[in-house]
Amino acid sequence: SNQDSLFGYYAFVFAMASIVCLGSVVWAHHMFMVGLDVKTSVFFSSVTMVIGIPTGIKVFSWLYMLSGTGVRIWDPVIWGIMG
Repeated sequence: SNQDSLFGYYAFVFAMASIVCLGSVVWAHHMFMVGLDVKTSVFFSSVTMVIGIPTGIKVFSWLYMLSGTGVRIWDPVIWGIMG
């Protein structure tokens, strides 16, 4: 296709929203399986989203950065992302 970027704006929004939804479902499962009450599980779910959203933004911004470059295996940025 004749596009400047590999991923569009809506793809990033959808990907980050799906990370939040999936993380919430996983945490809800874990919190209710160990027998925590609802308030405690909501707290841990909120803390998870506070951590997960910036992580998702970081990962997808790295992918966006790499999509516009000629990536080689010996580039330091690849080893930094993989590490």
